[in-house]
Amino acid sequence: MKILVFEYITGGGFNKQNLPAALLAEGCLMLQALLDDMNRYAALGHELDVLVMLDERVNALINTSGMQVVFISPEQNTTDEFRRLAHDCEAIWPIAPEFDGLLQGLCQVVADLNKLLLTSPASAVALAGDKWLSYQQLKQHQIATVPSRLFTGVEQYEGDSSSWLVKAIEGVGCLDSYIVTTRQDFMAMQARSGHYIIQPQLVGQTISLSCLFKQGRAWLLCANQQQFTISKQQYHLAQLIVNYTDDVAAYRPLADAIALAFPELWGYVGIDLIETPEQTWVLEINPRLTTSFVAIHDALGLNMVETVLQLVHAEPQLKTQGHQAITVQVSS
Repeated sequence: MKILVFEYITGGGFNKQNLPAALLAEGCLMLQALLDDMNRYAALGHELDVLVMLDERVNALINTSGMQVVFISPEQNTTDEFRRLAHDCEAIWPIAPEFDGLLQGLCQVVADLNKLLLTSPASAVALAGDKWLSYQQLKQHQIATVPSRLFTGVEQYEGDSSSWLVKAIEGVGCLDSYIVTTRQDFMAMQARSGHYIIQPQLVGQTISLSCLFKQGRAWLLCANQQQFTISKQQYHLAQLIVNYTDDVAAYRPLADAIALAFPELWGYVGIDLIETPEQTWVLEINPRLTTSFVAIHDALGLNMVETVLQLVHAEPQLKTQGHQAITVQVSS
């Protein structure tokens, strides 16, 4: 099987501008973990021909040994290159942010070419990747999610010391989310371009779930603890403890409920939660590889390439070969 791997940040998505440092760090982690799994899978005797798109500036950051690399220069149109290369491959594995419809657009290109997409389809990305639509879908299916409203501006300021989170509807992670407390904060947010939702800032433990999905079914792989720092009114993911607990039974009903509410989710999906003393709330659903993915092999002995390819024709065979917590340092 010939597979095209395209991680947007490292693969040329920013080839005409400076690489965003925070996104680049996480992009490199995810891409390297995926390529490592592909090498392990091929080492078992499976025929796998891997083609990797790579921004020429990050060549030294990624080990692509044994793989064919297409370097992307500033002069090239990355989307056109993606389409051209995908045309000659059997399967495509895109990793991209949801903002500006990036991930949805890539998935649609794969569908238009009638190629095998190894992630959720464009329709699932359109729903799960839109924080407002996703909130409504979760609420409709009685799944506890943080109360949200569309952000309309300073008139929503309530005149007290309450803290709120304002998030870009198609934002990724914490990149375009802001803590707002004062009237001045609300006015500053109102001056920003884009579409946002506003949520109360809850205090609790931040958890993510790593799952596989297919046709309304979910397989929970592990639960991960997220640790954040705050700088300039924004959260920044500092580190993850992947597979932080052996006891994931309490999360399985939630994963199953999300699978039924979002039946088009397919392949690896990350779910962000916040646990308060009263409730476990769903923050967002990420229909793609997430940073937690990078340590799943070390934590569980699972090869995600193998399990996702199994998912194409059958149920995944989740035979773990270990069970340990792995800490991933994301930023200092």
